[in-house]
Amino acid sequence: MRKCLRRSTAALVTALSLTLAACGGGGAADDDTLTVWIMEGTNPDSKPFFAEVGRAFTERTGAELDVQYVPWPDAHDKFTKAMAGGTTPDVAEVGTTWTAEFADAGALADLTDRARDAGLDEDMVPALRTAGTYEDRLYGVPWYAGVRALLYREDVFERHGLDAPTDWPELREVARTLKREEPDMLPFPVVGDGEYVLDAFVWGAGGDLATRGGGGWTSAISTPASLRGLEFYTSLATEDGTSAEAATTWDEADLVAGITGGDVAMAVAGSWTPAAIVADSPELEGKLAAAPIPGPEGGMSPSFLGGSHLGVFNTAPDQDLAWEFVELMTSERYAARWAEQSGYFAGRASLVEQAAEEGGPLVAPFARQMRDAGRTVPVTPAYGQIQGKKTLAQMMQSILSGRKSVEEAARAAAADMDRSFGH
Repeated sequence: MRKCLRRSTAALVTALSLTLAACGGGGAADDDTLTVWIMEGTNPDSKPFFAEVGRAFTERTGAELDVQYVPWPDAHDKFTKAMAGGTTPDVAEVGTTWTAEFADAGALADLTDRARDAGLDEDMVPALRTAGTYEDRLYGVPWYAGVRALLYREDVFERHGLDAPTDWPELREVARTLKREEPDMLPFPVVGDGEYVLDAFVWGAGGDLATRGGGGWTSAISTPASLRGLEFYTSLATEDGTSAEAATTWDEADLVAGITGGDVAMAVAGSWTPAAIVADSPELEGKLAAAPIPGPEGGMSPSFLGGSHLGVFNTAPDQDLAWEFVELMTSERYAARWAEQSGYFAGRASLVEQAAEEGGPLVAPFARQMRDAGRTVPVTPAYGQIQGKKTLAQMMQSILSGRKSVEEAARAAAADMDRSFGH
């Protein structure tokens, strides 16, 4: 398929002008084929799914669908190289934390008016819409996402007469009880090599990761409210001993392995993990339960929504055709089908609402968490740099290892974040 790059960063302006002259400004695809990149592994049944989608797309548009699978670990580099070379696909699944970066680079088409005219605006999960919006324009249409909530061993809780905690004091007390009554299990691992569990406690305390004002972003991780959440979360390990020294270097995959192996009694885990845990450890069937992450005095602590948008690239010769695919994929029929097969939630608020009201015991609590307290990280390309440097994970590890106090570690992290924000 012929590719014509229409927008780019300043460094590529000269090359872009030559490309546009050669392309003649775009037009219909030479072979009436839409090229789509999809991340590999999210849905184990993705090939039959896209075979059906392809037939529906051809019936709807007369064009063929060429779905190409990209492994998640390689995807970001593949995108950036394709953007630099003008060889991006027509449409792609884009991680929700990448959309602002790709929009800032000029690679993605503005979908604001199309989404509004199609009536999709009214049914987007709010946090996913926020993540897909850059400089007040929509560049990524929510497709699917997962959310973190509290996952625990219901059989262990029942053995000791425990209920899921509904506020932070109860969370601490339940963890202490589990430490005393189940010495061979980790009551509540505090993950050091990761950010998204920490985010829930920062947000729950009324803090934030960063704030925007005066045309730029500033770190908020060392503000009093953020420190309150950071202090509570880390104190479960440093003061109450409900975690373990090994968890200082754990990421979320290690956490899931601990639950799967029967070594963890309670943890903040992703909505996509219960099915995988039971598949690997069938003996845990019926022994897991879920609940929203409690807030300090009740309610819910906000939780990060991580998933994917569908983005149309400016290289697409026929953006009307590309949008037809986005509309098809986010239709109730196919959005619900993908969510069911992949174990994630659809990006449509109405379908999340349905899961919250009608889902099973390992689905509905996660859906309520997404519906009522879903949130996204700062929508700026600079935050991708912060995540790439693992600034907040390094902060966590310095606290859990005892190298720095909470306040010292937060101040150092804030200074590093502000450098990334350009201060």
